[in-house]
Amino acid sequence: MAQANKQEAGDVFAGFRTAFKSFATDAIHIGQEPEQWTSMAVVPPISLSTTFKQQSPGNHAGFEYSRSGNPTRNCLEKAVAALDGAKHCLAFASGLAATVAITHMLKKGDGIVCMDDVYGGTNRYFQRVAAGFGLETTFADCTKLELLKAALKPNTKLVWLETPTNPTMKVVDIKACSELVHEHSKDIVVVVDNTFMSAYFQRPLALGADICMYSATKYMNGHSDVVMGLVSVNREDLNERLRFLQNAIGGVPSPFDCYLCNRGLKTLHLRMEQHFKNGMAAAKFLEADPRVERVIFPGLPSHPQYEVMKKQCTGCPGMITFYIKGKLEHATTFLSNLKMFAVAESLGGYESLAEHPAIMTHASVPEKERAVLGISDTLIRLSVGLEDAADIIEDLDQALNAAHPKKN
Repeated sequence: MAQANKQEAGDVFAGFRTAFKSFATDAIHIGQEPEQWTSMAVVPPISLSTTFKQQSPGNHAGFEYSRSGNPTRNCLEKAVAALDGAKHCLAFASGLAATVAITHMLKKGDGIVCMDDVYGGTNRYFQRVAAGFGLETTFADCTKLELLKAALKPNTKLVWLETPTNPTMKVVDIKACSELVHEHSKDIVVVVDNTFMSAYFQRPLALGADICMYSATKYMNGHSDVVMGLVSVNREDLNERLRFLQNAIGGVPSPFDCYLCNRGLKTLHLRMEQHFKNGMAAAKFLEADPRVERVIFPGLPSHPQYEVMKKQCTGCPGMITFYIKGKLEHATTFLSNLKMFAVAESLGGYESLAEHPAIMTHASVPEKERAVLGISDTLIRLSVGLEDAADIIEDLDQALNAAHPKKN
């Protein structure tokens, strides 16, 4: 039925993996059972209490203190675990709070291999914070298995993948990378930052990864009104360790934010399909425009890892990176003249956003590294929202006209 609905929506999904069974049903019902509340509330209530009464010392009803566990957070974690095809999920105060907790599983002298093109905050944390605790990070282009293999060292304990990458949209073969790493050593934990894809389009755990993490601030919540991180696992040892760190470090989200994110999940399947359709329309328009140097969109056959994308994903998000022809002034003129798109950081909300990675989201990445990665002055990143496709294209067109005025 889900695949039939996709076919009705158009041919953008042709060639991609079949949609995950009962995804929408699970998003709406798992963890939301009215029977868990004496009121039989259909919508899980927001439990703001920081502490919970015990029948006698140590005899409680499953909750003691809200940092250690909260009923509203439980509802969210159960739902996300189901959507990721996981046994367990843990919610954190932000995507970086989740990154910190995962990294705290390591000890001084341990090594991390990280995808070379990643979210700027991840790069900054590994290079400027984790390094201070004695963790050694090596960056490698994991789209090339030989480079990943060469980067693995005797002290490597964590491999951090991101796919598609932020901002140059490289696509990593999760299954191939996970098999290579685990063959090298079963003790290495493979993490996939699944932020750009959401649980609807990609399940890293089913492809061999040990941990799937998100900045839920983006597509998972989808409304640009929550800052949150999520971590899903199947392994009991990882769940036990991360559950301890979630409580011990204390980077947990508020019950109200958990309520909002839980609500956002209910329309995730609808939003992601529309993001894909709008993203494809915008990408095709840009790719055909002579004012654009190059478009990088994993849903287009021109993408270098297009076949990998179709092999491991059920669709493609609304993230587009493109190089405008000209110089920095052309990129800034384009961005400054957008009317419907907001020039802003972040992504994955219902509204369309545009940004300049070299100046904004990836300014913390050293300039030499940005140059190697292709994060140039003419690189622009779009998060295509849920507006009407014709209006999205009209806004892009008029901004391109401003950057490249037509000669009489």
